[in-house]
Amino acid sequence: MSVTTPAADQAVCAPLPVLGRDVTVPLVTGGEVGYAALDYAASAPALQRVWDDVAAYAPYYGSVHRGAGYLSQLSTDLFENARRTVAEFLDCRADDQLVFTRSTTDSLNLLAAALPDGCQVFVFETEHHASLLPWKDARVSYLDAPRTPRQAVRTLERALAARDPHGPALVCVTGASNVTGELWPVRELAAAAHAHGARIVLDAAQLAPHHPVSVRDLDVDWVAFSGHKLYAPFGSGVLAGRADWLTAAEPYLAGGGASRKVTRREDGGVDVEWHETAARHEAGSPNVIGAYSIAAACKALTEAGFDSLVAREQHLVETVRAGLAEVPEVRVLSLFGDDAPRVGVISFVVDGWNSSHFAAALSAEYGIGVRDGLFCAHPLVRTLLDSAPEAQGECGAPEAAPGEKSLNAIRVSFGAGTPDEHIERFVTAVRELVADGARWNYRTENGRCVPALG
Repeated sequence: MSVTTPAADQAVCAPLPVLGRDVTVPLVTGGEVGYAALDYAASAPALQRVWDDVAAYAPYYGSVHRGAGYLSQLSTDLFENARRTVAEFLDCRADDQLVFTRSTTDSLNLLAAALPDGCQVFVFETEHHASLLPWKDARVSYLDAPRTPRQAVRTLERALAARDPHGPALVCVTGASNVTGELWPVRELAAAAHAHGARIVLDAAQLAPHHPVSVRDLDVDWVAFSGHKLYAPFGSGVLAGRADWLTAAEPYLAGGGASRKVTRREDGGVDVEWHETAARHEAGSPNVIGAYSIAAACKALTEAGFDSLVAREQHLVETVRAGLAEVPEVRVLSLFGDDAPRVGVISFVVDGWNSSHFAAALSAEYGIGVRDGLFCAHPLVRTLLDSAPEAQGECGAPEAAPGEKSLNAIRVSFGAGTPDEHIERFVTAVRELVADGARWNYRTENGRCVPALG
């Protein structure tokens, strides 16, 4: 998977309009400033177009699949058309099944519940907890963090070669790290999995908002992602891919919509015939607005053109990395090295600062929202911070187990809606905080570093 970098004289497209772009926030030092939302990796702001599309549909809201009225029929069509739109966005195969879920986490837990008996799962320790933890009922092999893409492929090949060749197996891998932003060699890992009789699921939560994702081209068996990282509102997600394991599994949730026929038995019990389509795992009244908002986001990104979106984002990535490189006290975290292709997600630590303190100062004194902590990828961040300084200030330092260092990092992330000014303000703020220190006093409250009042 390659990343396109714009030439020096190439015009860079304008950011896509997003909700919150005109929001101002107060500064502890006085006055207000436009909020710089640089936490896209956690939740990207909704695209204005997505919000407008949802608002236009809202008056026509109706029950889905089981209503005879006009609005119910319209909503059903909209829901199923959204399924087709998202499948097209992912370049799914003709016989793939696309299930609407609540999030990436929900999608991967659904797949975990559908694993055939005796399935062995292979997952790198570098995964987000959403793809690291759902496999508790399977035989799981956790693979050590690789230091190059090639090493990742070799590590997986060795692990798969040593497995029982007669049982089912699944590989779970991220497309882009939520900590380092680095792209993983998905196509090569898929080839290794299939060569050893295993299947592969792609966690595309951080990849899909930044790059086109083709199920066919990457040759993955399933892909999972969340709407709230793809510029859609909270509460919706997708699992798309091969239907056989999903059709053979018990419904993820039992209830209306998943059942095709329910009858009483003479002994007083009930017999249930479950759907074999995606409805099998979509029990209950579906989140029509969530599904529609994902489809609207897919359309908006496709029409904007991923080539131009990728080029502009790489311009922002280069600006941030160049700015951080000028500050010797800053160490950017990386598995694969400086030359690795990456999306707009960058994590770092600053000598002499606890990361929570630094993030709090960015917010309170500059109106910049970033993330600090271990980013729901604790094993990976602990690996990356192994050589970090032990003494980093005290404000907001998270509790550590006896004998362990208090570890956390800062993450800045951005995307299609990020203005250049937000990136420039961030780079300037890092320089000033490192050179001059915070202009305000901070204290720890409920484990968080916050400005001290009075």
